[in-house]
Amino acid sequence: MHTKPATPLAPGDILDEVSFEVEAGKIREFARSTHVTDPVHTDPRAAADAGFTAVAATPTHVVVAGHHRNQQEFVDALGMDIKRIVVGSVSWDYTRPLVAGDRLTGTRRVASDETKQGKRGGTMRLVTLETVWADPAGQAAVTQREVLIERGV
Repeated sequence: MHTKPATPLAPGDILDEVSFEVEAGKIREFARSTHVTDPVHTDPRAAADAGFTAVAATPTHVVVAGHHRNQQEFVDALGMDIKRIVVGSVSWDYTRPLVAGDRLTGTRRVASDETKQGKRGGTMRLVTLETVWADPAGQAAVTQREVLIERGV
């Protein structure tokens, strides 16, 4: 069951904000689970030899923030039904590499919200979210875009 927000969020509105530290242990877990073999993700010496200040995070590392978010809460804020949502796409645009010890704050905004006619009849709601992951100085490190598709609207 989902609840409609009192005031629907519009493009540009902030959906949520979350902070986390990029941890070497999590980097190692991501590298193992995604079969990444480059030692810059697990060996501090290899990372230093490659020019990193610490072990480098894998390209999709910021998805760890999902463990710090209340998924049902943000779905409710969008007025969507979590049982009808699929992820259409996710992309990342890096300004700089992430390394162990980075502290990031992600501000997630609604980029667009539209309804389209499906090819097999019915409609689909497509909500594009954009999260800018910034360091404590406010410098963006990564911009993540994800498209959520709510089927059968």
